[in-house]
Amino acid sequence: MQNFYDVLKYLKRFGVYIHVGKRLWDIEMAALEVDNLYKAGVLPEKEYAQMKLVLAREHRLEERNDD
Repeated sequence: MQNFYDVLKYLKRFGVYIHVGKRLWDIEMAALEVDNLYKAGVLPEKEYAQMKLVLAREHRLEERNDD
């Protein structure tokens, strides 16, 4: 898992489709969904950690671009 698109593809496997309208908001919503799937015991710890790192990086980049 290397980018935000990979995270979105993974979430679609669980029927989670995200499009809030602003990319930053989409990233934040994806982070919430990843947290919920992990808490529900659906995501393995390794994949959870990878997704959280990708989302954190994408969030930082998007905040820089938003300024």
